[in-house]
Amino acid sequence: MKKLGIFGLAAVAFLAVGCQSTGVKPEASFEVSQLAPEMSGERIRRGVREAKDLEFPTVTSDVSKVKRPAMAIFRPQGEGPFPALVLAHQCGGLNNPSTGWQNFSMLEWAKKAVDRGYVVLLIDQLTQRGVPTRCKGKSGGLNFARATKDVLQAADHLRGLEFVDRNRIGVVGYSFGAMLALLSSSERWGKTLAPTSRFSAAVSFYPGCFTIRPGRGEPYEIVNADLNRPTLVLLGGKDGDTPAWECIKRLEIAKRKGSLVEWHLYPDATHCWDCENLNGHSKVTHRGYRTTYYFDREVTQDSSRRMFAFLEKHLAKARTVRPVDPESQK
Repeated sequence: MKKLGIFGLAAVAFLAVGCQSTGVKPEASFEVSQLAPEMSGERIRRGVREAKDLEFPTVTSDVSKVKRPAMAIFRPQGEGPFPALVLAHQCGGLNNPSTGWQNFSMLEWAKKAVDRGYVVLLIDQLTQRGVPTRCKGKSGGLNFARATKDVLQAADHLRGLEFVDRNRIGVVGYSFGAMLALLSSSERWGKTLAPTSRFSAAVSFYPGCFTIRPGRGEPYEIVNADLNRPTLVLLGGKDGDTPAWECIKRLEIAKRKGSLVEWHLYPDATHCWDCENLNGHSKVTHRGYRTTYYFDREVTQDSSRRMFAFLEKHLAKARTVRPVDPESQK
């Protein structure tokens, strides 16, 4: 088998969406000594160079008229300035040209965010690079460093829009995108990839929190103990693809070390509980278990509520204070 690159996985590490599994069991104990060493700044920077920067949209689109998910900027009605979100998709991207599959869940999240008064940059990390999927490991240079840089550059792109409050920008990621949200919240990764600015808050839906073991280079972690941005992690108790226990063990360590992180577990939820058009789809995962995707409307609604409550709380604290015009006080 051909080994994957420095940021690739040694085996197929992610599915486009996740699964329910009865075979994955938590370890009896997990200690700090079991964590991989922190990634060096030079290694992170080296990984970014494996693929070119994305070209982001320069005009806005009307989310109510969009029928298929694609990279776009959506904005609410009004003058602003508005808070903004970067939405980062699962490893399968926004669509699959070969099968016709469309990631409607990401489009639905964009619509919900716009309805709540957010500008949204829905990113597509695959199409411009000719990458059909990121679910089998690194492809087209899209390693974790490059992909994390993408979401941070998306935030910078939003800061340049006159109708965006540049201090109130968050990231919300799903599965692969959720891992990017976690990495962008790391002080080391953030300072290396975006020295001057990052996100004011992050939400991570069903991320993979296991140790990444590349074909070349040293192992490293997705969940680091230096999360210095408010971060909410939402997990499914029956997620066999990215098991919740792998996250909780690491998040507990990060929390004890002072990280700004909190999490919530949905005991009966599978991976990708928000993916309605994949409800009932069954397959065997890279872990060797038969899995079935289950859309859960109740969990989707509750995770939406928790997500927006968390963002509104933390982005409100970052609101830009504008100087008072003396003339307006007369």
